[in-house]
Amino acid sequence: MTSFFNGVRKSIPIVIGYIAASFAFGVFCCTNGVTPLVSILFSITNLTSAGQFAGVKLMLEAASLIEIGVTVLIINLRYFLMSVSLSQRLDSSIPTWKRMLIGYGVTDEAFSVAINETENVTPAFMAGIIIPETIAWLLGTTLGAFASTVLPANVLNACGIALYAMFIAIFMPNFVQSTPMKIVIIIALVFSFSFEYVPVVNQCPAGLKIIIGTVVAALIGAIFFPIKED
Repeated sequence: MTSFFNGVRKSIPIVIGYIAASFAFGVFCCTNGVTPLVSILFSITNLTSAGQFAGVKLMLEAASLIEIGVTVLIINLRYFLMSVSLSQRLDSSIPTWKRMLIGYGVTDEAFSVAINETENVTPAFMAGIIIPETIAWLLGTTLGAFASTVLPANVLNACGIALYAMFIAIFMPNFVQSTPMKIVIIIALVFSFSFEYVPVVNQCPAGLKIIIGTVVAALIGAIFFPIKED
């Protein structure tokens, strides 16, 4: 139980941030015609923040299933890499079903907390992080979904920046210290700007814009700025 409550204690900052970000997701869904129940189901089955926003946006734009699937896969591909890295910190005796439950709750913030542990990560410790963060994400989505029916329009519009603020807070420390990251982010921004304002190119489907921008920027970073092995 000590390990579990240690995880709960370290999840408190995540919980605070998740309530704000998922509140914005609930508002985003319901102001675009998605019912509160469906919004909550999205958050129950997809603890993916950016993937949820992108998936809902593409569905609202009547994108094809292939486009939605590939876009969400690429956005969430980082969780695969995080899970592989985190699995090396788990004891080999932990059964597969527990690893799958841990995989459900591997988010950027949960991974950051777990990977910085000095000792091997236990299922109890991960449960202490995952359970509160999941409850916070569902609570925020629910509050946002129902608040969208009573909050004024200017407040609802302001909620849209919550997710972007959270991501900026996550990568800003590394951005300040890393020149390669600055270059990769600038490349991604150039692609995003081009897809939005350059004639002909801006006619590209929304999902394809995300796919191309993400893959090309990441590929350039991997080729020209590879992480050197110790």
